Amino acid sequence: MFAFMGIRKKSDLENDAATLKPTQLIVGGIIGAIVFVISIILLVRLVVS
Repeated sequence: MFAFMGIRKKSDLENDAATLKPTQLIVGGIIGAIVFVISIILLVRLVVS
């Protein structure tokens, strides 16, 4: 989660860049986007009702 928000040490970033595959990043981004959209929809429904 910290990587998704950009709160990382430089050494951790370099380690991840060397070991992660693009497919892992794409899947993580899609899952993160889905969770974000669902949470926004639920928040709007809560506020409107």
